[in-house]
Amino acid sequence: MSSFKGFDLIPSIQSSLQKEGFDSPTQIQQRALPVLLQGNSVVGVAETGSGKTLAYALPVLQKLKQLEESGDAVSTAGQPRAVILVPSSDLGEQVARVFKDFTHETRLRVRSALGGTAMAIARRNVGGPFEVLLATPGRIEQLLELKLLSLTDVRFLVFDEADQILDAGFLPAIKRILRSCPGEPQLALFTATASDGVLALIQEMFTDAEMIETPGRHRLVSSLITKNLNVPNGKRFPLLEEVLGDEVEGGTLIFANTREQCDALAEQLEDSGYPCAIYRGDMDKKERRSNLKSFRDGTLEILISTDLASRGLDVENIDRVINYHLPREMKNYLHRAGRTARAGRKGTVINFVTDRDLNLIKRLESIRTNS
Repeated sequence: MSSFKGFDLIPSIQSSLQKEGFDSPTQIQQRALPVLLQGNSVVGVAETGSGKTLAYALPVLQKLKQLEESGDAVSTAGQPRAVILVPSSDLGEQVARVFKDFTHETRLRVRSALGGTAMAIARRNVGGPFEVLLATPGRIEQLLELKLLSLTDVRFLVFDEADQILDAGFLPAIKRILRSCPGEPQLALFTATASDGVLALIQEMFTDAEMIETPGRHRLVSSLITKNLNVPNGKRFPLLEEVLGDEVEGGTLIFANTREQCDALAEQLEDSGYPCAIYRGDMDKKERRSNLKSFRDGTLEILISTDLASRGLDVENIDRVINYHLPREMKNYLHRAGRTARAGRKGTVINFVTDRDLNLIKRLESIRTNS
């Protein structure tokens, strides 16, 4: 369908879609929404920036609201009807913002229990009745062990960014969580890359799910402009200053491969009069969150990150991605490039290329040719 108006969505959701400026569904939304609205399970493999979160959030909210309106409202504390599993607190907070935009009118309660945040916050969040739980697998296990959470009424179980969840070593936790959900909850799994681990999980747990793969998966979106720049004499920073001289309307996300490279580059940029912030692992979470907020709202135009920001991070105003140091693996490159040119918008990725990067560039050219 070319418009969200063509889907059988309740009036409050349609109203929120209109207010938030959502008119035409993306490809994954076009294909997944009807299946999920019919009550069937789905496995969705789609490129980054394709709108996977909304593809499951709308059916979840619709199903739970319809149960409430039929007289079957949630009244028991700590007993959600939908669980959204995410690999990290950063992604969980991002998904929470999507749900929040659609619960102003639909009036459902969304709570979070995320690793990396204080346990006291998670305990408080699950302390009363609510419909939707956004959580990391490890934190759910802790709450189950403390008997602060029950999954006996779960009707909808979603695995968001499943490849990242498995990369984080959560497979045993996933299996235990599914066993804690009696009956047969509707399942949804969304991922940008179908790794061997994800395929094994699908074969074991999603045998009855409909598989949806968009043509753009593992490819670069057509609205993305790619520029490969050779690094002269191994001197990256003068080249970066030259690139930054070309102003863009939105933000610039710069990728390095290590934390040390991030810190060194940030210091060089600050010393040269370029305000910037860092977003990487092994830093104070409040500082990392604050840096991301400043970048998201446009207070800062430059954010420097490791691959921590390459997967799952959705910031609307990223117009340019710079690979100051190119990654070794193509999948990491695709995730980085996917931070711009999202949901049909235009964007540019600029690669700083040295001799060691030539194999990756050849593979990249092949992907672009076949896209």
